[in-house]
Amino acid sequence: MDGGSTGEGRHAPSIQVDDAISTKVQKAAQPLYSARIKVHPKAVSGTFRSLKWIVLGLCLAVYYGAPWLRWDRGPAAPGQAILIDMPGRKAYFFMIEIWPQEVYFLTGLLVLAAIILFLVTSLFGRLWCGYACPQTVWTDLFMLVELWIEGDRNARIKLDAAPNSVSKLAKRVAKHASWVLIAMATGGAWVLYFGDAPTVLPEIFTGSASFTQYFFIGLFTATTYTLAGLAREQVCTYMCPWPRFQSAMLDDQSYVVTYEGWRGEPRGKLAKKTDGSDPWAGRGDCVDCNSCVATCPTGIDIRDGQQLECIGCGLCVDACNVVMDKVGRPRGLIRFDTLANQQARACGQSPTHHFIRPRTILYAAVLALVGSVMLAALLMRTTVELNVLRDRNPLYVTLVDGRIRNAYTVHILNKTHAQHRYVLHVEGVPDAVISTIEIEGAGGSLELAAKPDAVASERIFVTAPLSGLKNAASTKVVFRLEETSDGGRARYESVFLAPGR
Repeated sequence: MDGGSTGEGRHAPSIQVDDAISTKVQKAAQPLYSARIKVHPKAVSGTFRSLKWIVLGLCLAVYYGAPWLRWDRGPAAPGQAILIDMPGRKAYFFMIEIWPQEVYFLTGLLVLAAIILFLVTSLFGRLWCGYACPQTVWTDLFMLVELWIEGDRNARIKLDAAPNSVSKLAKRVAKHASWVLIAMATGGAWVLYFGDAPTVLPEIFTGSASFTQYFFIGLFTATTYTLAGLAREQVCTYMCPWPRFQSAMLDDQSYVVTYEGWRGEPRGKLAKKTDGSDPWAGRGDCVDCNSCVATCPTGIDIRDGQQLECIGCGLCVDACNVVMDKVGRPRGLIRFDTLANQQARACGQSPTHHFIRPRTILYAAVLALVGSVMLAALLMRTTVELNVLRDRNPLYVTLVDGRIRNAYTVHILNKTHAQHRYVLHVEGVPDAVISTIEIEGAGGSLELAAKPDAVASERIFVTAPLSGLKNAASTKVVFRLEETSDGGRARYESVFLAPGR
């Protein structure tokens, strides 16, 4: 059911104009560019506004406070709980340490986030957009500062229309200066995720931070100030791609902000009747006060139905409930509801709730699958990795005694914070001997060492008699690495080349 329905028995008037002429007129009347109409959201109190304040506080606390959390990883490791160590080529998240070779964890995390977003949208509409999206969070914060300095909606509209004065200039300077400070704090907090926060922060204020750090502080200051302070609802309407395909995740059982047109129409101003008759007779509950429009952060009229610009914040619900309380009508003229429930209420039926349906089952199943794969990969990850690169020039060397030698470069990735010794075994090549320029291995084994949190590289040689290669020009060879103390293991498959016979 369309939330903007005008009730039963109401039909659009018939159009007598020729369709082709009408289309030409409409196209001619539509400008290629329409200037922005500034939105002045009105402050409101209620359940959803309180919930938004709580989520805003939590999001800001996490963003600004997370770099200061500590985590003990030992004397040789950074003590910041959440850190992206660019020089060290590693990322830390509490007890989890991610190396560049494990970038698939980041990919899996993004996939999980996308599936969660799909599932939440199919259940509760644009809950992310209305409450936890960074654009929403910082825009709410900027509008709160604007409310404190310039006043509520009517005061801001009057201030915009007022001629320039010292008072107006002072308020504008105070507002924009506050926005810049918040934006700078946002950029400053961002760089703390890429360096030790207690060390980086004093460097920023003393001018000893790097050019890269100051660049990103400036970049995030400019983008935060522009997007949250100046662009605001235009980001959600024009820049964000999510509203344009989020409807694919919605159905008539998804909870979205709706207007009960069957109850509110026909709308109109409420006039007191002196003859004692019912003032609500022959009309709907909507008193056409436009409080829902004045409160909307994107400036839309929810009574027109579902729209791309609606971020699902629910502030219009709070505004309408306040008006309904004042005029003595039931709350919920605007509410979070499903389109199916709207149709049921319009027909006098009881609403039902269907959270489990094919769409949500599919998203939940994919979420469980990807989450299980991610968890399994995380639990099965080893503390050591092995990579072997065979020399291509020359492919092999024939020694004076007739044996064949191949050269390889071995990379041992030690993911622990302590130095370890490993034994490298070579398997698959009969009577193979493994060695380096300095070390002669014991047959098919060789002992190597790797420093903590580092990659040890060693050029090795594998030598084997030609008679044991079974006339094969290429033989599969397996390199197996074992840690001598904690039992860490890794393996890598390559080939051993010899003259074809």
